[in-house]
Amino acid sequence: MESLKGKSVLITGATGGIGAATARLLAASGARVFITGRNEERLKDLLQELQLPADRYFAADLSSAKEVEKLKDHFHTVFPVIDILVNAAGVGIIKPMDTLTSEEFMTTLQANLIAPFLLMKAFLPAMKEVKKGLIINIPGVLGKVPMAGAAAYSASKYGLTGMMQSIREELKRTDIRITNLFLGGVDSAFWDHIDLRVQREKMIRAEEAAKSVWFLCQQPLSGVVSEMVLQPFNHQAI
Repeated sequence: MESLKGKSVLITGATGGIGAATARLLAASGARVFITGRNEERLKDLLQELQLPADRYFAADLSSAKEVEKLKDHFHTVFPVIDILVNAAGVGIIKPMDTLTSEEFMTTLQANLIAPFLLMKAFLPAMKEVKKGLIINIPGVLGKVPMAGAAAYSASKYGLTGMMQSIREELKRTDIRITNLFLGGVDSAFWDHIDLRVQREKMIRAEEAAKSVWFLCQQPLSGVVSEMVLQPFNHQAI
């Protein structure tokens, strides 16, 4: 496995359960972690917990091209190169079509598809300059197998999966690797406002999900994990 020591890593969605747990694991492994998310106070709290320098965070709305550009500029004032990009940001709206609004649909696309596109536009050029890097996205299993009530969420995650597969084809002559992590039910804030009968006690814990990201960040130079699927045995009540 590749060592994480000294690697420059950008983690988006760092204030969420999986993002924060990933930041803890990577920092403990010697990576040079940079965190971003919407909630500045939570970012500062995590920064203090990890005992990172004050310039290792930037609060941003990743669905805004201007804010992503500012994030890129700030990141590169701290680190000249980006070795790993972990995109753990996103929103979850699970509703049947009868109650799903057009605003909710567009919000989901903005957060789960447009934001990753903007991240690629901002950070991929630096990787292409050195012809190496690792990009990890988390489409979730609903980006592979849909379920009832997930029209907006699945549309955004299927789009993310397709976009990253297409970008992978463009990078064949480089050592830039792209991995899609398809997580099943993870016991996180994702489910706090979703009106669906689920058994959260049977879900994957956020810390365990983060371990899979930590593992993927250490892929050997001789190969690439194109995708990984991690699901609980059962996470929805019958």
